[in-house]
Amino acid sequence: MIAVVRFPGSLDHDSAIRAVQAVGGQATYAWHADTELPAGTRAVVLPGGFSYGDHLRPGAIASRSPIMAPVRRHADAGGLVLGICNGFQVLCEAGLLPGVLRTNQSTSFVCRQVELEVVDRHTPFTRELGGSLSIPIKNHDGAWFGDPATTRIVLSYGAENPLGAVASAAGVANAAGNVLGLMPHPEEATDPLLGSTDGLGLFAALVRA
Repeated sequence: MIAVVRFPGSLDHDSAIRAVQAVGGQATYAWHADTELPAGTRAVVLPGGFSYGDHLRPGAIASRSPIMAPVRRHADAGGLVLGICNGFQVLCEAGLLPGVLRTNQSTSFVCRQVELEVVDRHTPFTRELGGSLSIPIKNHDGAWFGDPATTRIVLSYGAENPLGAVASAAGVANAAGNVLGLMPHPEEATDPLLGSTDGLGLFAALVRA
């Protein structure tokens, strides 16, 4: 079972559920005020959106929600945690991933398809992926800032770097590789009508892992 956490202001929780189901997985919701993950949870997804209206900083309030205590315990025990866009921001604010997400270099909301390079295929999320992915981005505060020398960068925007991230980082993992955050939205790249199905591979890997 994969638990998809809903915060006030989450937008992409339904898309995340459908993406898991599209690759044969089972998914259920967890609420921000819950003090335990749903029974049988094997992996957790923190979806995109604007939790708590991005007050203070994107992800700052959500990172202190009651549900994050069991999410932390799950990650510390080696369980898989995937944070997408706002979920990535939450994981950084919670200290489960290194760095922070800052305002895009353009200082504007960026919404378009991007080409990603898979630069680390040695995580449970990426070991079955090809070398590149076509996945959309849609954010205002998605420029990762951190130390690339001590951070496990998993996905890269390559030379394009549309958000102005340090080291062109599109997704980073913790040292163990069981926690991954990325700004692009793989749940919005699961159907040909959306322009790409490249996001299915990441969810399939999550379900199989």
